[in-house]
This record gives sequence, C-alpha cells and structure tokens, in this order.
Amino acid sequence: MESLSDTKWDVVISGTGLQNSLLALALSRSDKKILHIDQNDYYGDAEAAFSLQEVEEWVEKVRNRTLNTFSNATLWKTEAESDGSTQLSFSRAYTLTLSPQIIYAKSNLLTHLVSSKVYRQLEFQAVGNWWIYEQGSLKRLPNGREDIFQDKSIDNRAKRSLMKFLKFVVNYENQAETWEPHADSNLQEFLSTQFQFPPQLQTVITALTLSLDPPNHTTVRWALPRIARHLTSIGVFGPGFGAVFPKWGGGAEIAQVACRAGAVGGGVYVLGTGVRDTIPAEPRPEDEATLCVSLTNGERVRTKRFVSSSDLCTSGEFASKMIAIVSSPLEQIFTSSVEGAPLSAVSVIVFPSNSLDSENLTQAYPIYIMLHSSETGECPTGQSVLYGTTRGTNISEKTLEVALDTFIQSLNDPEIKLLYKLTYMHSEGHESSLDLAFDDQVLHDVQRQWNEIIGSGGESNEGAGLFMQFEERNNMNADDDEDDEY
Repeated sequence: MESLSDTKWDVVISGTGLQNSLLALALSRSDKKILHIDQNDYYGDAEAAFSLQEVEEWVEKVRNRTLNTFSNATLWKTEAESDGSTQLSFSRAYTLTLSPQIIYAKSNLLTHLVSSKVYRQLEFQAVGNWWIYEQGSLKRLPNGREDIFQDKSIDNRAKRSLMKFLKFVVNYENQAETWEPHADSNLQEFLSTQFQFPPQLQTVITALTLSLDPPNHTTVRWALPRIARHLTSIGVFGPGFGAVFPKWGGGAEIAQVACRAGAVGGGVYVLGTGVRDTIPAEPRPEDEATLCVSLTNGERVRTKRFVSSSDLCTSGEFASKMIAIVSSPLEQIFTSSVEGAPLSAVSVIVFPSNSLDSENLTQAYPIYIMLHSSETGECPTGQSVLYGTTRGTNISEKTLEVALDTFIQSLNDPEIKLLYKLTYMHSEGHESSLDLAFDDQVLHDVQRQWNEIIGSGGESNEGAGLFMQFEERNNMNADDDEDDEY
C-alpha cells in the first residue's frame, strides 16, 4: 500500500462530524482519491456518541482544553446502593450522544439516506409526545386539529385564531403578503397583532420551533419555516409523530455509516491525526495538487482540494447542555394519545422562559429536555436518558438542574432516582450546530461542496452521477462494508 505522502489525493477532508461525513458519502462513488482524517480517535466530532467510560475520557479532554467546541464539563454519578437495586449498568450498555438532533419526516436528509442506499444500515425510532411545563404541571401539546378542539384550556376564540394560523403557516411561502412585511419582527408581536394570539398560545407555537430564544427574540423569518416543518411532518410516516431519531447514537450513527460508505468507495480513514498547517503546493508535472497539507503524524500530503471543519461558518453562540440518566422507563411520557401511533422512543419536554418557579433564579431562556427511552439503544431497559439544552449563560447550568428536578418531581414517583449527570458548555462554531433538529441547510452546504469538487458547468462529472443518488453495489450488503483505515 502506498504511504499517505506518496498518494495523489483529489480531496483531503478533516473532521468526521456529520456534515463532512455526508460529504464523504456523497463522494463515495466519484472515483476520487479521498483521504478523510480526524484529530480525535473516534468518529462523529461534536456529534459523537460515547459509552460511560468514553465519556469520562472525553471529560478529561475538555478539562485539558484539547477540544475547542466544548468547555466546563462536570460529571456526577450515583454510588451503587447496597442491594444493587438502583445503579448504573456496565459502561457499554450506554451510548450517550453529545449533540442529539431529531430529524423531521419532511427533511431531505431522509430522502438522501434512502437514495444513497445507506438507510439499510440505520434504524429509526419515532419522536412523538411533545409536552410543555406551565403553571406547575406538564401538559401535552396539541398534536393536530382534533387535539386542539378537545383542549378545554383553550377558549373558542383562541381556537379560531389558532386554526387560522395553522392554515396559514403550512402554506406560508405562498402568502408572502401576510408575513414578509414582518419578517424581521419578533414572533410574539407577529402572533399577537396578525392572529390575535393570547400569550399562552404564543408560547405553545414558539415551542414548536425549538428556538433557544423566547418569542420576543425569535424572528418571524426564522420561525415560520420551522413551524411549518413540524406541522407538515406529522403523519408522514404514521399517526401521532412527525420526526425520527437514529438508533444507537443519533447523528453519530449517521456519520459512522456515511464514513463506512466512503471507505467502501475507496476512501482512506485515519483517526487520531489532525492538520498542522496547509501551504500552496509546488507545481509538479505528475499531479495537479494545489495544496500541501501537513499532518500531526508528521506526514505531508498533496491534494487538489482540502475540506476542513473550519470552512464552515461560526456564530459565537453557546448552549448549556446536560445529559442525565434516571432509573425509570418513564412510560407515561412516551405513550401516545393518538390511536394507532407507535410507542415513541423520544419525547420532547419544553420549559418556556420564566416557567420555572425557583427563588433567586431568573429563567430568561426556554429549556428543552429530550427524553430517550431504552428503545433508542442508549441505555438499558428500565432506565431513560434525558438531554437538556438551553442558551448558555452564567446561570444556565443551574437552570438546567432546576428543570431536571422539576420534571422528576412533576411525575410524583418517589422511585425515580437520578443515576448520572453530565453538564457542559457547547459552542456553535465550525464543528457543530446548536440546533435541536437537523437543518437541511447542512445538506445544501454539502451539495455545494460536492459540486465544487466534482465539477459543474464545464468540468466533467462523468461517473459521479446525481448528488447522493446511487445504484446498488454488486455483491455488496451492509455486512460487507469494512473501513479502509490506517
């Protein structure tokens, strides 16, 4: 086998986060020579998923400041009780993901996972049952027109306003005259002035956007497509749910499957190796390299194109996150109220801003808790994993802890015990997104990069085909995929 330095690379990709891994998948049938590296010794980058032991190793890296995306990691776990009745299981019984994202049924990601044939290596679970915490208790969010009419907490006038808005928002793109003059206004003002929504309904509708900001700081331009995405996705794959979540680690599992496809297509994978620097390559008659990439393992490689996580835009924003494990299957949360709906594996709990009742605590931002059952493959039967997220502030860790305690207390079950808790700060940057749902803009960015690499409008893309639309490989199935890894 040629050394890395002796190979004429078409593309070097640095980072195995979801976006770069999808690019590797898109290029897997292009006959390009691909080198895919990652400074970490695991796949997934900021979307990675870990066992309990791997989480401890990750926490040490965060504390040693070797991971730029994360900071302030703190880990707590319960001591085993004498009778062993309430305790954590063995390390690999858990798969905890750093950046869980639900995928709406209307997302183009699902379409491309099917057209690229990698969907067979993935298993998806239903995301259903959205709850909101208000006035001291959990309340199930309406799941459609029928739920709205049966909800006695909404008066008839508000119901009429809500139905008018729902009819508008699912077709908002064709009603620009209604919303474009207010595109940069906040959602609270828009719902109040244009649809006469009372504050309670404003809060409910904003919850569907998964915005980390309250309604008066969430723009109409940003919110409407997300509300429409939520509503139009319900029922696409069956009654009672509108989103899915990949089993065994969410985006981390998609990243690994995508990288596996890249390896099957001839890509070379090197973990534990990053990039020191890049410089223009000296012209050589034997290749068309434009860059010389210096790797942290001491090798230098020549390539026509270099794709790095640092090529992606940054926002400078932060989210405070928590991963908790509790000693209960939380069945009452996952059971659907919709006839014929599957049992959800993921449910969403929303704590709107200022909904927590705690002395000396101002909850300026909403809090979201994603509940994952053992059906996600992330914990043993009889336990659940809770992923909490809110906008990062100097008190955000405390507000997450109060939200977790409030949620557990609201279930009125003294047998539920907290077994494990990890808190950390996550910065949105070139390696990751703070979105709680997959944003199709990621796919648009991948396709743009793919077009630049394959060539369009003059350069030949013969053999590349259409973007992420592949034929079946001859004599190949999911069990045959093996990584070509140094």
